[in-house]
Amino acid sequence: MKSICRDCLWTADALVERCGACDSRRVVRHDELADLAIAHLDCDAFYASVEKRDRPELRDLPVIVGGGKRGVVSTCCYVARQYGVHSAMPMFKALKACPDAVVIKPDFRKYVAASEAIFGAVGKLTPLVQTLSLDEAWIGLAGTERLNGGPPAFQLVRLQKQIEEQTGLTVSIGLAANRFLAKVASELDKPRGFSVIGSEARALLAPKPVGILPGVGPVFRKTLQSDGFATVGDLAAADVRDLIRRYGETGLRLHDLAHGRDARAVKPEHDRKGMSAETTFNEDLTRAEDLEAELWPLCEKLASKARRDGVASRVIVLKLRRTDFKIVTRRVTVPEPVQTARALFAAGRELMAPELGRPYRLIGIGMGDVQDAVESPAALFDTAEARALKTETVIDRLRAKFGAGAVVAGRALKG
Repeated sequence: MKSICRDCLWTADALVERCGACDSRRVVRHDELADLAIAHLDCDAFYASVEKRDRPELRDLPVIVGGGKRGVVSTCCYVARQYGVHSAMPMFKALKACPDAVVIKPDFRKYVAASEAIFGAVGKLTPLVQTLSLDEAWIGLAGTERLNGGPPAFQLVRLQKQIEEQTGLTVSIGLAANRFLAKVASELDKPRGFSVIGSEARALLAPKPVGILPGVGPVFRKTLQSDGFATVGDLAAADVRDLIRRYGETGLRLHDLAHGRDARAVKPEHDRKGMSAETTFNEDLTRAEDLEAELWPLCEKLASKARRDGVASRVIVLKLRRTDFKIVTRRVTVPEPVQTARALFAAGRELMAPELGRPYRLIGIGMGDVQDAVESPAALFDTAEARALKTETVIDRLRAKFGAGAVVAGRALKG
């Protein structure tokens, strides 16, 4: 099999430009189509697409999902992107670039439900699904041909069609021999794309900027460029010993990636380094009580997610952004892994105390080096964390049954 029609699922053993059954031009074709088994699935402009699906009158309008004037863009639709709007852009810049945009506050309950519908369908094909976020995952399909009625490429085309029909949302899929190439492929033809990278990987990667490589952020990218490695091809042509001498083990990994090699497996239970919650204020805040009033609901949100995900952490991180946009981060390691708002707030308030006296525009709280919550001794001993955990777990159940406003902590009440 070398060609598949994305509209009617017709297949052919030759490379064709049009479907032999429905005459569609939406045909996936590649000489190695039947041999590749690792995919990357990425939902298209996910939050904005969910909002447009639920509000058809927004279909042709630029839509931005994000905070208020002092917030940032969580995501935006492809119409808004034509104006230069992009994720993580400050909201005031986004509205300056696209003043007619419809701005919608995020509704994560809807996004979680949509994500569960999409990845629920994925999970029926294989247990090897490594989610990166609500809208993105790697999928391992090796050995599933007989079980699912066709090679991985056919399963994925059928899955893409099924997701669109059943959820009203579109996804882009990349298929390749490894995780890195699959992710690169999924970005080649968005939205609603399906791209394949096979043995031509090195030639395709060569002209790409080094920033496309995982682990190469803005700072490291500048270092590589100053060292003469502006493109992936530059790294591929370099002597691996020179790269190792310059960058250690990272140099070896860069050399492998530049040649399209990536030995990482698709891991359903992958390690998560950290998780956090933050908010940007409508007006700069200076007083401790005002900052604490913003910090508490973030601690509740983060702790609730930690309990839902079954994780805990001993490393608590406070983030503050000053009015000059400089970021202050402070962290502390506590005696036992925690997953309660009480513990997060206590640590966050202590970390914040030395930083008081100047105005801030953002506050955030995070958990670093998260681990499985069963390792926490809080469940075994009558500690303050154990007592708080019992209380907050009960609150979780009440809120799940009667709504978020069913139980409001006194600290969250504003006079």
